[in-house]
Amino acid sequence: MADNDPRSILKLWALVFLVLAVIAAIYGMAGDAAGAVRISLILFALFLALMAGVFLIGRRPAA
Repeated sequence: MADNDPRSILKLWALVFLVLAVIAAIYGMAGDAAGAVRISLILFALFLALMAGVFLIGRRPAA
């Protein structure tokens, strides 16, 4: 499987979000919800900026 295969990239992102969900669940179950809120706000801002960048740049056609 090539490194730039869309399926492998999708699996990588699924794994990243799984780890983030587990970390947020641990914070929530430990009673320190403020930490999870802080992390979620940072991630929200990060992915909002990434989404805006993707929309502004757009998908470039293959050469």
